[in-house]
Amino acid sequence: MPPLLQIEHLSVRFDTDDGVVAAVDDVSFALNRGEILGIVGESGCGKSATALAIPRLLPMPPARLSPASSIRLDGLELTSLPVPALRALRGARIGMIFQDPMTALSPLRRVCDQISEALRLHRRLSAAEARHLALDWLVRVGIEDPERCARAYPYELSGGMQQRVMIAIALCHDPDLLIADEPTTALDVTTQAQVLNLMQALCRKTTALLLITHDMGVVWRMCTQVAVMYAGEIVEQAPAPAFFARPLHPYAIALLEAIPSAATRGRPLRAIPGQVPSALAWPGGCRFAERCLCAHPDCLTQHPTLAAARSDAARLVRCPYADENTP
Repeated sequence: MPPLLQIEHLSVRFDTDDGVVAAVDDVSFALNRGEILGIVGESGCGKSATALAIPRLLPMPPARLSPASSIRLDGLELTSLPVPALRALRGARIGMIFQDPMTALSPLRRVCDQISEALRLHRRLSAAEARHLALDWLVRVGIEDPERCARAYPYELSGGMQQRVMIAIALCHDPDLLIADEPTTALDVTTQAQVLNLMQALCRKTTALLLITHDMGVVWRMCTQVAVMYAGEIVEQAPAPAFFARPLHPYAIALLEAIPSAATRGRPLRAIPGQVPSALAWPGGCRFAERCLCAHPDCLTQHPTLAAARSDAARLVRCPYADENTP
């Protein structure tokens, strides 16, 4: 059976006054129904641009996809799909949880009206049916007083409440593909667990989840696959158990060593020196070489490709020396 989501050679460019920003560079991955892929990496590495490119929510222009880019949902090519057909997929088959709820929710409409509108548009429900289902979803995402919340405008709610409303809108259609960009950033620990359980239960059915997060604890708990992005590229991709047991790429190792865990207990956390290079001019060699503590002289001039690791054919890694540098 083909994967639900198949992305091949995705490249995203932004034309700016300062030049061309190469936000995403030749990214490929697949996602099956019931799987959860976690994309991790520092800010500025292209995670959100990758997510927004799938339902074609990037403003074009200034954004543009390379001619070689392919995004297929159940075999349907989205890069060439007419806008009316694409709008029918958004929300119904592709759910999106944005990082900033205030930019996704209308400040001029009450919460219930916004959830009901999405339900009536894609499910052809009556106004009463849509309102009843909207209230049910507000309860399911942890809102204690759904009636009051339903009557409120988004600006009358806290950031965490706004986030839960947006999560309810994304989940209420039981989408085939759910894209979540930092979905629990503004939530307290209890509500975060409740929302994550809800998304996990949805994925046990037929939904695939693409999860973008900085929280490695969430990735460890939720994900079946992990993709590490750095400077617009995927530098390592592996099944989650294998990744957390033994990361291979030096950047993936550095990310995990910078996070408190049982392995780092009793010693100072290791910070990654420097910062992500500018997307206006990526380095010619390995893009992580100048920050890598185990860089080979060739790393500064040779740009590595994503290939199967010598020690584990099930994972892909963009570092020819990864197996040598990993204990």
